[in-house]
Amino acid sequence: MQTFSMKYGKSMVDFSLPEKNLLDIIKNNEKDFSKSEEEVILDALNNPIGTGTLKEIVKPGEKICIVISDITRAWQKMSTYLPYVVDTLTEIGIEDKDILFIASTGSHRKHTKEEHRTLLGEKLADRFEVIDHDCWDKENLTYVGTTSFGTPVHINKMAFDCDHILLTGAIVFHLLAGWGGGKKSVLPGICSYETIMKNHALSLNPTLGEGSNPSVRSGNIINNPLYEDMLEAAKLVKPSFLFNVIMNADGKIAAAVAGDFIEAHEAGCKIVQELDGVSIKEKADVVIATAGGFPKDINLYQTVKTLINAREAVKEGGTIIILSECSEGFGNADVQEIIQDYDTMLEREKALRENFSIAKYIGYFVSEAAVNFTLILVSNIDGELVERANIKVVKTIQEALAIAYQKQGEDLKAYLMPYGANTLPQLV
Repeated sequence: MQTFSMKYGKSMVDFSLPEKNLLDIIKNNEKDFSKSEEEVILDALNNPIGTGTLKEIVKPGEKICIVISDITRAWQKMSTYLPYVVDTLTEIGIEDKDILFIASTGSHRKHTKEEHRTLLGEKLADRFEVIDHDCWDKENLTYVGTTSFGTPVHINKMAFDCDHILLTGAIVFHLLAGWGGGKKSVLPGICSYETIMKNHALSLNPTLGEGSNPSVRSGNIINNPLYEDMLEAAKLVKPSFLFNVIMNADGKIAAAVAGDFIEAHEAGCKIVQELDGVSIKEKADVVIATAGGFPKDINLYQTVKTLINAREAVKEGGTIIILSECSEGFGNADVQEIIQDYDTMLEREKALRENFSIAKYIGYFVSEAAVNFTLILVSNIDGELVERANIKVVKTIQEALAIAYQKQGEDLKAYLMPYGANTLPQLV
């Protein structure tokens, strides 16, 4: 037997597996991260992809909107890279009064003043205010066109009225859009609620009873209607420039891309693929995965990122064991409703289609996974709240393994995923 430790909440938990049964530990690919964060940021800004530099694009006297991510993505260290973007604009001759920061909250809540300071960092927070996008504020939304998927695109008017829109953010694998960053700063970032929900509803197949669209998944943009719709919407807005970072497992800005919001983003996606796309030769009988502890496992809503990746490494009908403390429970009432209030997937799908929300889709996705796999949470969440979706809750990994052994036999091949929210297993 071999003993392993994995992150859970703010602590570590130990468990044992027969050494012969371990297929691999799925973790990030080794890359050279010897450059400092400053070097990475300046190198990207000075060598844009598909466009000129900011100094070649922006002229003194023009109004600039910088779209930044919201507090749920503070891990991307905006306060580290935004000062370099602002310094560049200042060197061009752009005055502070002509720079507008808008937080791309999408359908998320507004921020506190303290959270604004966290986003900008102390230096910039003393110079600028942050405007939180409000997807419900029709007075500050403007219609810019309709996509080929029938999505009416209503955009933040303050942003659209600026001479230039600069998109900032981070690129990671994304459960719906394939990759985060890029066009997501526009849709859902600064669009209306109607636009966001119309787009995200494309995550389901067109016909009731067919469930999730298999093309809408992490790391995939081929025939992914949700991604294609987002891209069309962003093209209508015509962003002038993009700056996106890529983080490593240690939380360092390891790489960055800048320039054209499509070309530069595609280059960044390739870096993420090289870093976090992990090749596997076979699928396992059981996968044990952790998001990486607090705050990534603070609730079930956040835990879905780990589940999405873990299911790519396990055989159909196999067992997925997720370590997720869920100290704040479901994290969203819509997630809880879809999981707790229905007995069948058809009922859940009907409820989702009738009043689509991202949180409801996450509840649906988790429930769908529990149909196709044995889904076990090592968690503090109340097991009775998820039992209607056939999700099992235990206190230890050994308890979870005992369930898997009883159902599938004891000679089970296993993968471990200590960075489950980031690493995407890909069968080759």
